[in-house]
Parts: sequence; structure tokens; C-alpha cells
Amino acid sequence: MGTKMKVLLVQDVEHLGRAGEIKDVSGGFGRNYLIPKGYAVFATSGQIKQAEQRLAAERKRAEAARKDAEALAARINGKTITFTVKVGEQERLYGSVTSADIAEQIAAQLKVEVDRRKIELDEPIKRTGSYPVTVRLVAGVAPVVTVVVAGEGGPAPEPAAEPVAAAETSSDDDVEA
Repeated sequence: MGTKMKVLLVQDVEHLGRAGEIKDVSGGFGRNYLIPKGYAVFATSGQIKQAEQRLAAERKRAEAARKDAEALAARINGKTITFTVKVGEQERLYGSVTSADIAEQIAAQLKVEVDRRKIELDEPIKRTGSYPVTVRLVAGVAPVVTVVVAGEGGPAPEPAAEPVAAAETSSDDDVEA
């Protein structure tokens, strides 16, 4: 059959593993593909030790980042971010509220910096109302903030009522005729 060999992956290899991992692969696959392409090197004891140290340091950094993200999530989860914007007919906004706007308001109102790309917003908000918005900080940590969009002005409601009254008078004229 084939012989197995240990290789240390230098780059991510699809369906095999990520950079820094030590894998057992068939001898031909390692000698003829992985090593010549620069995807892996022979796993010597020194390289295995370095890889383990690198992975341990990476895990430590990832754990510290996760703790920071959890602390940030605790500060912003359930908070309400308010926007006062100009509105037109049927409570539609002039413009929209985007993820960048939400990130700016979180920074202004909650004194917390959040990257706009981490705010999950399928499409910009274009109507007044209350919207739950998820902020995806790291895998498994996703606090939800409530975005309230309130109207600042726009056309007065009376003109909208007048055409209805005009429609009623025209129907009264039709009944009398």
C-alpha cells in the first residue's frame, strides 16, 4: 500500500487543513504535490515544536479577542439607538439609515467603537419605526441593539385628509344627480 508521512501545512489547503496544522498524508501526495507547490514542508521535530507554539499563541489571542468581544456585547446588548430624521409621505425617510450611520450613532450614544461591516442590516432602513439589529462581533457573540427611527417633520397630515373629503363631496354629487 502507500506510506504515510507527516507534513506541516504552510498554507491553507482545501479539504486538508489550515496553515500551521500537522497532517498525516500519503507519501505520494506529500512529495509530488504539497511540498513542490509550497503548501507544506516535512514535519521535523523542530518545526512541530514551532507550530505548536504558534498555535498556542494564536489560541491565546483568539481567547483574548473573544473576552473583549463578550465585554463589548454586554455593554451594547439590548440598548436603544435613536435616529431623528426628516420624513415624507407615509413615514418614508428622505434618504435612509445605513449600517455606517448605525455604527456612528453607537459610537456617539454608547461611546463604543463598532465596525460598520459587523452590523447586520439586509438593506438600509427607509421607514420610521423600531428595528432589531444584530452586531456580529466574533463567532458566537452577536448582541442585538434596537434602532428607533423617528420622524422630524414632513408634510402635514391635513393635506392628506383633504383629498378624502373632496372624494366624499364628489360621491355626494353623484348621489344627488
